[in-house]
Amino acid sequence: MRTISQRELRNDNAEVIRAVEAGESFLVTKNGAPVAVLKPATEAELSTGLPLARAARRKVDFRTWPRVTSTITSKEILDDLRDER
Repeated sequence: MRTISQRELRNDNAEVIRAVEAGESFLVTKNGAPVAVLKPATEAELSTGLPLARAARRKVDFRTWPRVTSTITSKEILDDLRDER
């Protein structure tokens, strides 16, 4: 089992996931302390109905939502937000 930091997991996510798909396991650490084990899912785990195995949620057609109108322009809103920095 290879040890990687949370930062490595975040920065090299695709590479780590490919390695897990290939059967490798990882001990993930945060500030040097172990916090998680990342390993390939077993057939038994997948057959128990984990959230990973459920169907995707329905898609939403945002075109059917009502349009929001305002008397304030986008430019005024952005200018106001930029002044808060």
